[in-house]
Amino acid sequence: MISKKNFLRGGQSFLALVLLIGAIISISVLLVAFLASSLVDTGYGYAASSNAQFLAMSGIQDALLQLDRNAAFTSSGYTVNAGNYSANITVTQNDPSAGFVTIVSSATVQLHKRTIEVVAIENAQTSSVTVLSVQNI
Repeated sequence: MISKKNFLRGGQSFLALVLLIGAIISISVLLVAFLASSLVDTGYGYAASSNAQFLAMSGIQDALLQLDRNAAFTSSGYTVNAGNYSANITVTQNDPSAGFVTIVSSATVQLHKRTIEVVAIENAQTSSVTVLSVQNI
């Protein structure tokens, strides 16, 4: 016959074992959920960053088109919209020196900001614009 004292010891051991296994399972589930969430956030972050880069480049292309139409085009800031987001573009003539044009385009998509700076030179005789450098800032 099993004494009451031995029965309680077995029950306490079983309870401790159940609590230990439950804690290990809970920690494992939380770890998997955290890792899955991190992977999803990373994917969305990459997509947002890429979209911001493409949008900033669209702003640069728009400014180059404006310069192609009007070689004297300058702007202290204008906006190019694409869906719910926009790029802010500035065009500065004679910067860094005479005959050069500096274009800066900045776009933010879901807290991911990308800024691109282009330095171009204008040929006054042919009214053509040649890109000299493109730099991510």
